[in-house]
Amino acid sequence: MQRKTMKTVMQGALLLSVASLIAKILSAVYRVPFQNMVGNTGFYVYQQIYPIYGIGMTFALSGLPMFISKLVAESETAQTKLALLSRIFVLLAGFSLLLFLGLQGLAVPIASGMGDPGLAPIIRAVSWMFLFSPFLAISRGYFQGEYDMRPTALSQLVEQTVRVTVILVVAYWAMKHQWNVYRMGTWTMSSAAIAAVFASAVMLYYVRHQHVKFIAAIHQPVDQTYSSLVKRLLIEGGTISLFASMMVLLQLVDSFTVMRGLMIQGLPSLTAKSIKGVYDRGQPLVQLGLVVATSFSSSLLPSLTEALNRGNHRQFVRQANTVVRISVAIATAAAVGLVALMPEVNVLLFGNQQGTGMLSVYVLSIIFATLIMIDNSILQSLNQFAVTIAGLTIGLLVKVVFNQWAVVHFGAIGASWITVVALLVMAGFLRQQLRKEQLRAFKRGFLLKLVLIAVIMLISVRLVIPVGSWLTAAWTPRMAALVEAVLGILVGVIVFMYLALKFKLLTLREWLLLPQADRWLRWFKKINAGGSQ
Repeated sequence: MQRKTMKTVMQGALLLSVASLIAKILSAVYRVPFQNMVGNTGFYVYQQIYPIYGIGMTFALSGLPMFISKLVAESETAQTKLALLSRIFVLLAGFSLLLFLGLQGLAVPIASGMGDPGLAPIIRAVSWMFLFSPFLAISRGYFQGEYDMRPTALSQLVEQTVRVTVILVVAYWAMKHQWNVYRMGTWTMSSAAIAAVFASAVMLYYVRHQHVKFIAAIHQPVDQTYSSLVKRLLIEGGTISLFASMMVLLQLVDSFTVMRGLMIQGLPSLTAKSIKGVYDRGQPLVQLGLVVATSFSSSLLPSLTEALNRGNHRQFVRQANTVVRISVAIATAAAVGLVALMPEVNVLLFGNQQGTGMLSVYVLSIIFATLIMIDNSILQSLNQFAVTIAGLTIGLLVKVVFNQWAVVHFGAIGASWITVVALLVMAGFLRQQLRKEQLRAFKRGFLLKLVLIAVIMLISVRLVIPVGSWLTAAWTPRMAALVEAVLGILVGVIVFMYLALKFKLLTLREWLLLPQADRWLRWFKKINAGGSQ
């Protein structure tokens, strides 16, 4: 019976991971055609308000359901589970209603704080999604706690598919009928509420099909009082949710400071909006980089909890260090690869090389954001919630205090640098805390080797680009950029893998944890054998 339960858990975790991966890719990729249709200023309008949606979505989709599933799993009887969920629903409903009313009533002051009062209708449009968040969080959390990941996975895919479809249809319609950017932004941001309706319909089907009655159990006795639930919601649920929306929180700071900083610098409003739109190109690139970097490590993280439950601290330390090294190596390869190919990627995706410098800096955040996510998971498995919140707070403070100053003095690239510095400070703080647990992932010259390999890879990629330019001299800029990017990626992957194996960046055991690693190792052995003859 236990084996069957474990099998169900693993299948469910895999299903949810795949659905989450598809949703993340969808969420990153749609921005490219969207930006191409609405231009820099239209993209700016959408991205200014996107962090509000992003934070709400993270709470309803991953953060709170994960916490609620933990409470469900802890409950002994069906009645206790439903009674507990009914109380959490009341708390979340009250909080969501306050958020909705606050965004509706304070839309103009918030928009003015962002330096653009025209954004007020878009803020009101996105606020409607918060009315659906309590039901989505409770229902998803309940089914996840019962080890049934299908409802969450399906609702997640439906939600993102509907939202992306609405956004792209509205963008096309707005372009065809020459809507102004604020009208377009209001309708595209309405996609959040429309998608939430469809996601709620999916969850309602499962709730009714399995005869789950949350509200009926509201008067049932339960061990935990409202005050204790509020405390746990804020500390445990809040920690999970805030770290899941870490990059979105940094983007929210950008919404309030980059545009204003550019205008304080003396730029006209229209120019400042266009530059902010170019700066926002970095967000889908970072999102995709994080998907690539964390997808390999996410499958390894459950083994950490298993090692702790067995009381095997030595195995826990070894596995934690392995996850960190693999994740940072992949994240570095992804980030430095993007830096090397940024001129070509910029032309390929967005049609020109505007902002190549500030985007190159911005994508370096992939390295530190990946390290933070992994370290946060390790610390949470050790129940170090206060430490993770302290790290996040320190990083956000760096961003809040210095961001506008950096933009005023250095332009939008200043915001890119402050994002990287804020993440570096956060990562450094969490690493320091983990050292106290004897978790020292970066030993035996690991970082020095990694930096050297990354620099050689970058130089190799840039050296091969002129070959691509020569081959595609008569092609359109975008087709030429595509060929150059593909050529650069091939060279970058080969150089990075060869040098990583040559310098023994990872141990043999760590290499074998990666997909298709045995093929790479056989290839390297043949190359080495051929070179030594």
